[in-house]
Amino acid sequence: MKIEQIYTGCLAQGAYYVESKGEVAIIDPLREVQSYIDKAEKNNAHIKYIFETHFHADFVSGHVTLAEKTGATIVFGPTAAPKFDAYIAKDGEVFTLGDITITVLHTPGHTMESTTYLLKDQEGNNHAIFSGDTLFLGDVGRPDLAQKAANMTQEELAGLLYESLRTKIMTLEDNVIVYPAHGAGSACGKNLSKETVGTIGEQKKTNYALRENMTKEEFVKEVTDGLLPPPEYFPLNVKMNKEGYQSIDDVIKSGSKALSVNDFEKKANENDAVILDVRHQSEFIKGFIPQSIFIGLGGTFAPWVGALIKDVKQPILLVTPEGEEETTITRLSRVGFDNVLGYLDGSFEAWKKSGKEVDAIQSVSATELAEELKKGALVFDVRKPGEYLSEHIVDVPNTPLDYINDYINEFPANKDFYVHCAGGYRSVITASILKARGYHRVIDVDGGYKAITATSIPTTEKVCPSTIK
Repeated sequence: MKIEQIYTGCLAQGAYYVESKGEVAIIDPLREVQSYIDKAEKNNAHIKYIFETHFHADFVSGHVTLAEKTGATIVFGPTAAPKFDAYIAKDGEVFTLGDITITVLHTPGHTMESTTYLLKDQEGNNHAIFSGDTLFLGDVGRPDLAQKAANMTQEELAGLLYESLRTKIMTLEDNVIVYPAHGAGSACGKNLSKETVGTIGEQKKTNYALRENMTKEEFVKEVTDGLLPPPEYFPLNVKMNKEGYQSIDDVIKSGSKALSVNDFEKKANENDAVILDVRHQSEFIKGFIPQSIFIGLGGTFAPWVGALIKDVKQPILLVTPEGEEETTITRLSRVGFDNVLGYLDGSFEAWKKSGKEVDAIQSVSATELAEELKKGALVFDVRKPGEYLSEHIVDVPNTPLDYINDYINEFPANKDFYVHCAGGYRSVITASILKARGYHRVIDVDGGYKAITATSIPTTEKVCPSTIK
């Protein structure tokens, strides 16, 4: 028996490769599926099943393409109703894979079709669960994403989740391994651990939602408390995962068009396209095409694209580091952004050499910011609310990048102001968006809050986020 977690950091997502005696199951695959096929072929094995824990909201799964390329059967849990060929399993149904088995545990609550898959080894012992978004390490799946589809309130879904955890998962042995679909950084939960593999016993001791004497009322209150609005692209990804989508091979071919400076500019104007610049922030601030938006490949790229661009059908033109064009298109496709019209041949240097207008972002060090604060400088903290509540510059407001549209009128149009995040990635994204909206006096703080704490700038006393109510 072989189990391999294939973890994608920028999505905080775990897919799984399970093999026994030449038969393979893939659980929650990414959209680019060739690596799974190659792995099976290398092991002289064939992919028999593709198990989906639910209709994912935060990424486009590779189940449809993988089934088309391998003939494997797509398996969903009870109540799922996809628009493509798939096997809808019954609660408790058992699938044989070589000399091991995988049992379906219907665990509704995150979504109604949410299913946990229990792997039993060749001796028939409970070995591991693939818990999807039902159980994370340190948290459980948020119960507010499927309210409309289920015609239920988030409180009602949370109540189902409570029952699922206590009747299907917490009854398993403490040594059963937990393989979740996500880790820290995912928007599918509130307080996910940085660890990506654990055990039932560890979670009973450390996961707030699995407290032994917790009542259903307490569970519902704690799980629903402090939920921030989900990114707007989530329902669009659910739709693609439920109804099907274009092959990623076709998406890459369509988007991989090298455009001259003039053709790039023409396409941008004719298609009302977003110019997305994915170079490193240190390069972007020195010069970029006016009106372009920065979201660098070096950060949590795909989730930020989804949160900020929102519409998966939005036409996009790319400015990438040379050689990173296909990588960028692939990573966009992971969250359903398939409408890439092409990329700037020669990257930003080609635009610069053409003599066309360029823009830049002013940046200052944290030490310089300290001096400006003494003169009454206006500063905005664009980190997440939890980061801000934990500690921040005294008297500086929080305008989270995630919800920048809600705070857009708080930024002054005719006065210098400064933005900072934790390390400098999100503040440059913010500055690029603000400049595109006409806020040309925005100034980035290099190094973000980490650099700020090394100066004399007064900050609030640090508070553990888990104690904040």
